[in-house]
Amino acid sequence: MNLPLSTLPRTNSDDRWKFLRDVLVFQLKMFLDNVRGFALMPVSLAAALIDLFYRGEREGALFYRVLRWGLHSEMVIDVYSAIEHHEASDFKISRNYTVDGVIARLEGVVVREVEKGGTAATVKAAMDRAIDQFHAETGGARDAVVRTAEKLRSKFDRDADGKDSADSS
Repeated sequence: MNLPLSTLPRTNSDDRWKFLRDVLVFQLKMFLDNVRGFALMPVSLAAALIDLFYRGEREGALFYRVLRWGLHSEMVIDVYSAIEHHEASDFKISRNYTVDGVIARLEGVVVREVEKGGTAATVKAAMDRAIDQFHAETGGARDAVVRTAEKLRSKFDRDADGKDSADSS
């Protein structure tokens, strides 16, 4: 059913074009970011190998130079700049749950077990306990994601059932 134009909500044409521009720029930036990441993988590995065999002014000098280049290029691309002028985000991530935070906690578990003279079995058991602790700490967020996914799945299933029954009439 087509609604008369007078009943449709008015949209600001400038907002629509800004939105479309942001979508296209985001896609371009994601492409550039992926190319950058794809290029950084072999370049960083090559730099690390060179650093292993040829000592620079400090350990890993070439590798860390590549990382600085990667950080600089990430800031230049600035993938998510389109949201800077929108509402402030109250979405904060605890340092404990970043990739670096999780790796640091797991490394700490391994180091403590090795220092205690642990065997491979005790290190494995300690890692299992640490991973179980992560699951317990993040369970609420994970459960919310699962509940949301289930709601969406049931909504899509209902929509599909409604369309199928309407199509068969």
